[in-house]
Amino acid sequence: MTETVGDYVLQRLRDWHIDQVFGYPGDGINGIVAAFGKADNRPRFVQSRHEEMSALQAVGYAKFSGRPGVCLATSGPGAIHLLNGLYDAKLDHVPVVAIVGQTARTARGGSYQQEVDLQSLVKDVASEYSVEVTVAEQLPNALDRALRTAITRGAPTAVIIPNDLQEQPYEPPKHEFKHVPSSKPGLAMPSLVPPNKELERAAEVLNAGEKVAILIGQGARGATPEIRQVADMTGAGVAKALLGKDVLADDVPYVTGSIGLLGTRPSYEMMRDCDTLLIVGSNFPYSQFLPEYGKARAVQIDVDGTRIGMRYPTEVNLVGDSHTTLRALLPLLRRNEKREWREKIEKNVLDWWKTMEQQAMVEADPINPMRIVHRTI
Repeated sequence: MTETVGDYVLQRLRDWHIDQVFGYPGDGINGIVAAFGKADNRPRFVQSRHEEMSALQAVGYAKFSGRPGVCLATSGPGAIHLLNGLYDAKLDHVPVVAIVGQTARTARGGSYQQEVDLQSLVKDVASEYSVEVTVAEQLPNALDRALRTAITRGAPTAVIIPNDLQEQPYEPPKHEFKHVPSSKPGLAMPSLVPPNKELERAAEVLNAGEKVAILIGQGARGATPEIRQVADMTGAGVAKALLGKDVLADDVPYVTGSIGLLGTRPSYEMMRDCDTLLIVGSNFPYSQFLPEYGKARAVQIDVDGTRIGMRYPTEVNLVGDSHTTLRALLPLLRRNEKREWREKIEKNVLDWWKTMEQQAMVEADPINPMRIVHRTI
């Protein structure tokens, strides 16, 4: 059986170890949707009730799996519906690839049904990389660049494939002028470590602190043991931005929980009273929930230098991977033997959960919403 462009798209996704595609069928992607059946549903097609939900599902998957999410939508209105989810990926810096259909090449420019200038549509949201594939030979490079860019930049990308091309036989790029090849799928990300001099400066700030607070975000994922060790050495409490909620469990005694508009009182009190702040992998935007400017010395760790030092006046900015940076920082830290600050944090956390439990037990008609969100201690 001849391999079509639609078949090849799914094969390339399998080569990238993409396990599922979130999408909604439409005639602009018939060639790709039909390919799922021929491929025994590998990768698995996860149908949503709406294209917007497809994009949001891909974003959610990317946020909490650490792997790229892929969404699929038809041309015109289907592609437009993806925008909310793709902007969520852009603003939260997670890798998502959108594969969208387009009006047949033979009808382009003829005000045909559902014809939308998709390249202009996605120009902002997929600013890191977007491409319209017009011949089969473009596919390997287009798909691979979309995935590599999404993973490397933590951003949404888009690949537009006209519906008539999807059903055409696949032809690989040739070794000739104006053809672009692509390498075998795969990407090994580097581990970045800041210079020793900057690590020593960061250690000096943290060692001098008597009331240390740690704020973690999604960039701290993969550094859970190191976060625990730093918290133990410094006697710190740990607050979590929403995207860092899964980095440390809420039942850890010194974890104050979420911070910000949906945050806890212990997180608020810790930030109010601390004299030192360590931010790890977080771009938490609400600076009013952080210490007053000038009250706390601060250190920030982030793998992206463009997102560092922009939420709080930080004294030391460490551009590096959270896992390797914290491992390099730990030997430079002195254990803070004074535990009054940690004990105060743990007491505040315990009191908070007792208050939440009491509120959850209040009778209400038809239901007390606190019973839905209450965590059993």
